[in-house]
Amino acid sequence: MPQEQDRTLCYRIREGLTKWRDIFTWQLFKTLLMGQGLSALICGTAVTSQYLASVYYLNTPMLQSLINYILLGITYTTALIFRRGDGNILQILKTKWWKYLLLGLTDVEANYAVVKAYQYTTLTSIQLLDCFIIPVLMILSWFFLKTRYRIIHYVAVCICLAGVGAMVGADILAGQDQGSSSDILLGDGLVLVSATLYAISNVCQEYTVKNLSRVEFLGMVGLFGSIISAIQLAILEHNEVSKIQWTWEIALILAGYALCMYGFYSFMPVVIKMSSATAVNLSLLTGDLFSLFCGLFLFQYAFSGLYIVSLVVILVGFIMFNTVPTLNPALAPASDEEGWDNHAAEFDKDSTQGCVDEITCAQAEQDQIKSQVNERQTSCVVINSVKM
Repeated sequence: MPQEQDRTLCYRIREGLTKWRDIFTWQLFKTLLMGQGLSALICGTAVTSQYLASVYYLNTPMLQSLINYILLGITYTTALIFRRGDGNILQILKTKWWKYLLLGLTDVEANYAVVKAYQYTTLTSIQLLDCFIIPVLMILSWFFLKTRYRIIHYVAVCICLAGVGAMVGADILAGQDQGSSSDILLGDGLVLVSATLYAISNVCQEYTVKNLSRVEFLGMVGLFGSIISAIQLAILEHNEVSKIQWTWEIALILAGYALCMYGFYSFMPVVIKMSSATAVNLSLLTGDLFSLFCGLFLFQYAFSGLYIVSLVVILVGFIMFNTVPTLNPALAPASDEEGWDNHAAEFDKDSTQGCVDEITCAQAEQDQIKSQVNERQTSCVVINSVKM
């Protein structure tokens, strides 16, 4: 009896460890790590923008966006030019130019609207209302990507939003409700418009990188984003740009902003391909916290323990969201590309192979249990026949 109890206990422990390994996989760790990397890049853009505005009184969001789109165009649009076949830029423009024009316009105006909102409303309102992107993303993914969520996904989203609430509460208690309040209604409306446009852009991005090509998406966004940003810059910000007193410090900070934004745009499709646009935006909720942590040293913000609580709560919600996969229809095979697309494809292949291995192991365990039960039943029959 003691030996059987020990075997049973060891089996339960082994079974429990197997379940935990099934939840906390290497795929989940990579998604978490890369998602927080994107948050760090967003933090870099926020800190450099804050530095330009507070120290050098430079408010040129279209100029900053234009530099990013030009970098994307130099890298990815050039790659499309040298492609052959249907992936060539001319073939793409012949069939889908108007779609990418609308996508580029959506992306540019989303960036402009949220920066403009800081002139009319407070930082607290922006942090709260910016979360509007999550439900909009889930609704758009439901209808256009046919994504089906489970109860745990809704619970995880609520937990992440609770973490954002703790962060906003910490801001209020610390007296860091920065920003203007000249026209709160207009500012809040701009934040909601920006969140909706970001959601549309992210859903289009998820569809493109999973069904077509990451390079195609970034190349077209870089092309049309550069054109639209240049036109909008000439109309709205030509006076501000002409008044800039150029120094090496301003140039260095602008370069830092552009590199952070370029990295964010380049790596975000990789993470979306590994998970989903909704999961990526949940991980980006920690970006404001990273900015606050940097503000403790750069802008003398007051520290609050609720910041740590908020970070932990958001990360717990993000992990919960990614432990159970969403139900998606079969995706069309994406084109083979060099660079990060191959890495993303390898991530998907690894996760698929992992699922197959887990199913195979589970079937083997079930067959072993059935064989043991059959052996016990056979032994019982033999014993009963001997007794008879």
